[in-house]
Amino acid sequence: MRAGWIKKQSDDTYICISPEVVMKDLLEFKVPQIIKKAEKDYAFTNLSAVEIWSDYSYVQRRIEKSPYFIKILKKDLKYWKNFFNSYNIPNYVNSGTSIGEYIILNPVERLSFVEKEGCKVESLRDTIKIAKLNEMYLYAYNYIRNKYKNVTA
Repeated sequence: MRAGWIKKQSDDTYICISPEVVMKDLLEFKVPQIIKKAEKDYAFTNLSAVEIWSDYSYVQRRIEKSPYFIKILKKDLKYWKNFFNSYNIPNYVNSGTSIGEYIILNPVERLSFVEKEGCKVESLRDTIKIAKLNEMYLYAYNYIRNKYKNVTA
């Protein structure tokens, strides 16, 4: 019931939501809007940062598997787990996987970020370092380097 797939019709009857509605809801990208409601700081990191800084020329997410990598302060871990649980978004610490959208929380002692397109994201310099490390992200790396010519890894 918590996931919203079963609805109470009366005191003793329930109805199941159609599989099409369940799948659409399961595969809908909600995190970018939901995270803006958070009261604690965060920073999109890793491939999520590459995605944002490359103006989505590189997209790491697919409809069936959509991870978001987010740095948070260690002291705020409980807040973030409760926050995402309240929206029924699976979340893991440092690693994990699920179907649809899910969050990989990376707890850190200190957090720094910049704002880009309404999101808090790791610095451009750190993001370029991440993109440079993996040949799969070569297109995004070159895109970022060409767009922000004076920044190097």
